[in-house]
Amino acid sequence: MPLATTELDNGVLRAAFGQFPSGVVALCAEIDGSPVGMAASSFVAVSMDPPLVAFCVQNTSTTWPRFTVSKRIGISVLGEAHDGAARTLAAKTGNRFEGLEVTTTEDGAVFIGGASMWLDATVTEQVPAGDHAIVLMRINELEIRDVAPIVFHSSKFRRLAAEEG
Repeated sequence: MPLATTELDNGVLRAAFGQFPSGVVALCAEIDGSPVGMAASSFVAVSMDPPLVAFCVQNTSTTWPRFTVSKRIGISVLGEAHDGAARTLAAKTGNRFEGLEVTTTEDGAVFIGGASMWLDATVTEQVPAGDHAIVLMRINELEIRDVAPIVFHSSKFRRLAAEEG
């Protein structure tokens, strides 16, 4: 039995991939004295020994190449109050940090205030994957906060439903 859709154009694939809910992270670093950041919904835990995470970035990104000079990158798992921040960090133009509270480490990792987790990470490898690259990163330090995460599903930012009882 064939499946309903066989034409795998960008619109169909975007809608299909959007059916999988994911968290949203901000990847940020101080570069040449200024914060640089971007949002990603393709973040995943990879390994506990060694501690590794990964995300995927489009080959056409003009922001990601700026991170190559960064010794450390701050990964902030965005909280449910960050729907505006996620849009701002994903924008092609404008001040991506407008209205955001940030913390910067001595090594240049930048973190977003109100996030549910902060990871201080170092890029270890980039693997070509079609029109994206898979970026593998080693966790150096982390801080967990009691903040509900924001979820990206079907091209919309959503909050998790509160548990009853």
